[in-house]
Amino acid sequence: MKSGYKLDSWQEEVLAAEGNLCICSGRQVGKSSIIAIKTAEFIVKHPNKTVLIISITEDQAENMLQKIVLYLHSNHKDKISLGKDKPTKHKVRLDNGSIAITKAVGQYGLGVLGMTVDVVVPDECAYLPEAIWGSITPMLLTTGGNIWLLSTPNAQQGYFYEAYTNPGMGFKTFHVNSEEVADKRPEPQRTIMLNYLASEKARMTKLQYAQQYLAQFLEQLNQLFPDSLINGSQALLRNSKEPTLFGSTTPISAGEYYLGVDVARMGGDETAFEILEKVGQMYMQRENLTHRYTLTTETIAKILELDNQYHFKKIYIDDAGLGVAVFDQLLNNEQTRRRVVAINNSRRAIDREHNRHKKLMKEDLYLNLKRLMESGQIELLKDQEIFRSLKSIMCETSETSNEVRIYGSYSHITEGLIRAAWSDRDRSLDLFFMRV
Repeated sequence: MKSGYKLDSWQEEVLAAEGNLCICSGRQVGKSSIIAIKTAEFIVKHPNKTVLIISITEDQAENMLQKIVLYLHSNHKDKISLGKDKPTKHKVRLDNGSIAITKAVGQYGLGVLGMTVDVVVPDECAYLPEAIWGSITPMLLTTGGNIWLLSTPNAQQGYFYEAYTNPGMGFKTFHVNSEEVADKRPEPQRTIMLNYLASEKARMTKLQYAQQYLAQFLEQLNQLFPDSLINGSQALLRNSKEPTLFGSTTPISAGEYYLGVDVARMGGDETAFEILEKVGQMYMQRENLTHRYTLTTETIAKILELDNQYHFKKIYIDDAGLGVAVFDQLLNNEQTRRRVVAINNSRRAIDREHNRHKKLMKEDLYLNLKRLMESGQIELLKDQEIFRSLKSIMCETSETSNEVRIYGSYSHITEGLIRAAWSDRDRSLDLFFMRV
C-alpha cells in the first residue's frame, strides 16, 4: 500500500478481492475507507471505466467521494484531470478517461435510471429502500460490472441481507466485528477504541450493540415502519404554487392545522417542524421543514412565523433538553400560550384541574402514528428525508419481558410527526397537557 495508509488484514483482503463484494460490518471499522481506496485504484488501473457511488442523501455519497479524491491526491495526483474536468463534489475524472461519480438516488432510484456503469457502490445499503434495486442492477447489464455492497446490518430482509446470506447470489462476503478490529489496532488506538466500545455497550441495549458494533442481523430487531407501509403513506406532492415558508409571510388558506416540533439537541442535530392538516377524517402532511438552528430564539421565531401563516389549532413540542426553553417561552407568549402542548414522554393531565395523571409513553406516540398509516388516515409527503427517518426507526422487544424499545438513528423528522399526529388522540378530550 502506498504511503500514509496502514490497512487491517481484512481490508487487504477486500482490496485484493474480485467480483461482487458484500461487507457486513460494525461501525467505525474503516469499510468506507477501504472501498474508497479500492475505487481509486480501480479507476487508475482501468481506463474508460465508470464507478457510481450511491446513497439516499447527497452528503453520504459525497463523503465517500471526498475519501477517493484525498487518496488520489496522495498517491496518483498526476493522473487527476484538471481544467474543465477538475474534481467536483459529485465526480472525479482521470486522464485515462475513467471517472467516479456520486448520486443521491432518493427512495425510488429515479436518479440513476438509464445509466451504464462498470462498478456500483451502494453505501449503507441495508438502509436503502428496496424499491431502488430494480433501478440499480440493470446498470451493469451491458458492462458485466460488479456491485460492492457495504453496510451495517439492518433487519433480516432485503437485497443486502440476501446478498450476504445467499451463496447463490455470487457475492464474496466479509463480516467485520468492531471489537475484533479494535483489538488488533496498534496502541494507543487499541485502548481508545476498546474503552469507547465498553462505554457504548453499557449505554446501549444488548441487541442494539450487537447490531451496531458486532454486525449481527437480529430477528428481534425490525423496522417499526416497513418500507411498504411508508411507500403506501407517502402519497402527497408539494403544491408548487404554495409559498416557500422559510422567510415568507404569506398566509396559508384556512384549515385545521397542527404543528409537531422536535427541538435539536446539543451537537448539531436538526430541529424538525412537521405540519399536518385535518381534512375530514384524514391527516394530510403539508410541510416537512428542518433547520440546524443554534439558538433557541431562532426556533421560537420560526414557530411564531409558522403560526402567523397557519394559525395552528395545537402546537406539540418536545420540551426535553433544549426544548424546555422553547416551550417556556411559547407558554408565556400570548400568541401561543393557549395552544402549545408539551409532550416529552412524561406525565399528562387527564383533566384541567390536574387531578388525575397517566403516563404517556414514547411507544404510545409512535404506535399512534403507525395506526394512522396502517388505517390509511394519514398521507405523507413524497420526501426522501421523511422516508429515511421513518425507515431508521427500530422496534426492539426484550428477551426477558414484553417490554418494547423504539429508537432510531435519524429520528428527528419522525419525532416531529408523532407529535403532530397525536392531535388525533388529543381531539376528543381537548386535553391540557402539562410538563412534570
